[in-house]
Amino acid sequence: MQVWAVPLAMALGLGLGGTAVPPIDPPADPARLARQLAAIQSGWPQPRHPVPPPARGVDCAEVKCVALTFDDGPGEHTGALLDVLAEHRARATFFVIGVMVEENGGGDLRRMVAEGHELGNHSWSHAQLTALSRDGIASELDRTQKIVERETGVRMVLMRPPYGATDGRVAAESRSRGLSQILWDVDTLDWRDRDSAVVVRRAGEAAPGSIVLMHDIHRTTIDAVPELLEDLAAEDYTFVTLSELYGRKLTPGKRYLRR
Repeated sequence: MQVWAVPLAMALGLGLGGTAVPPIDPPADPARLARQLAAIQSGWPQPRHPVPPPARGVDCAEVKCVALTFDDGPGEHTGALLDVLAEHRARATFFVIGVMVEENGGGDLRRMVAEGHELGNHSWSHAQLTALSRDGIASELDRTQKIVERETGVRMVLMRPPYGATDGRVAAESRSRGLSQILWDVDTLDWRDRDSAVVVRRAGEAAPGSIVLMHDIHRTTIDAVPELLEDLAAEDYTFVTLSELYGRKLTPGKRYLRR
C-alpha cells in the first residue's frame, strides 16, 4: 500500500496486514479513497462552526470589482440565492436581521461563511435606529452580534442601518462595537418593484467600486441574479465581498457608500 494511503486506510478501518473492517476494495487512485473516506465521515459529528475558504488575492484597484449586498434575510429564498452564487463563483455580503437568523436556525449563515461570503449586522428587528434611544440602538446591534457569533463563530465588523437611517448616535454605538456603517450607491429598489427585469437593469448601472443593494427575501430578486451576474461578468466585473472591495480595515462608525 502506498504511503499516502496509510492514514486514510486506518480511518476507513482497512487492515494493513489482514481483513479490512469494513471490507472496502482498494481504490485505484487517491481521489477514490478520499471519496470513500468522506462518505464514511459524513455520518460523524460535524464542527459547530464552518471554516471559511482562504482569502482571495483580489486587488480592486487593479480589476473591476462590484459588491453585491443582500439585506433582511436569511429567508425562504436565501438557499436558492446561495446556489446561484456558487454556480457563478460569486461572493457577496449579507446584512442579516437577528430575528430572521433566530427563525432560520443559522444553517444558511453557516453556509455563507463556508462559501466565502461576508456577514453584516442589519439590526435585530429592522427598527429605524434613529428613532430609538442609545440603549435601544445598542440592543438592536448587540443581540444580532451575539446570535450570529453563536451560530457561525463570526464577529461581524460591518453594519447597515435599516432604511439607511443613521445619525451621530447610531455612528457612536456602531463605533463602540467596531462596526463600520455600509450604505450603497446603486439601489435596485427591488423591495418596491418586484420585477426581475427591472432589478437586472438597475443593478447594471453599477460602476467599478459600486455597492449594490438588494434583498434576499424576494423571489423576484433571486430570479434576477443569474442574468445580472452574467451581464456584469460580460463586462469583466469580479463579484467581491465588501472587505475584498476595500482591501483594508474600515473605520468603525464611519459611513461608506462605494469604494
